Amino acid sequence: MSWKLGLALVFVALFAQASGASGRGADGNFDVRTSSHFVLHQDVDIDQSGGFHGSRRFEQQVLATLESAFENLDRLLGLRPERKLDVVVYDSGIFDQQFGGLFRFQAAGFYAGIIRVRGASELSIQLRRVLHHELVHAALDVAAPSFVFPAWINEGGAEWFEARAALGKRGLSGPEWAALQRLAASGSLFSLAQLSVPAYSRMGGQSAQIAYLQSYALIEFLARTYGERTLPRFYAELIRSRDVARALKRVYRLDPQQLEALFFDQLQ
Repeated sequence: MSWKLGLALVFVALFAQASGASGRGADGNFDVRTSSHFVLHQDVDIDQSGGFHGSRRFEQQVLATLESAFENLDRLLGLRPERKLDVVVYDSGIFDQQFGGLFRFQAAGFYAGIIRVRGASELSIQLRRVLHHELVHAALDVAAPSFVFPAWINEGGAEWFEARAALGKRGLSGPEWAALQRLAASGSLFSLAQLSVPAYSRMGGQSAQIAYLQSYALIEFLARTYGERTLPRFYAELIRSRDVARALKRVYRLDPQQLEALFFDQLQ
């Protein structure tokens, strides 16, 4: 997608088949490296573009980024998976071949029990963003594997963490604010109920773009209005209770309707 090429989705239910797809890289093999909290599987065909030593350096950089993101995830959202997480980095052509048909828009990664990303031979900003984004999905799945998080909380939290931890953003940009205001004025934003579906997988590119931006903005609204320190409390309460309305009430003294009204009021 033009707005965010690294949009990454959770398709645990919809793409269980994809999760079980063949684990063969372009050469039929993956190099495996481990760190404190991750097991990294890298398609060996990436060596053709990065070279053997370049590939090892790339693996080290990816694992270092993941470990840094892991610590920031605990600090910013209070999420700390208790088991090692598998991350598969595919040759870009193989990723597109195996998974491109699953999406109605271009994606650079997704989580379906395993973090799967479209690889490169160097650690780009885009790849850093995807790794941060998918880590949130993985952490929520580990924390509450039987609970289906509303997409605005799951994707909004992933978008917020990606922006905050990978890019250092502390709020919406001017263009993002302007886009939200235009969409609100034209009646094109979604209701909270519409954003509470399990995933945005059935949306077309433009609708998904709006849903992601609005979900990010909702989490950013909570962080900006009530303080970033409330987000770990909110996610902890939601994981404990499995009840969005209860978690909002206990942490923010809001019900979903009040949150929706306050969010839209700020855009007028």
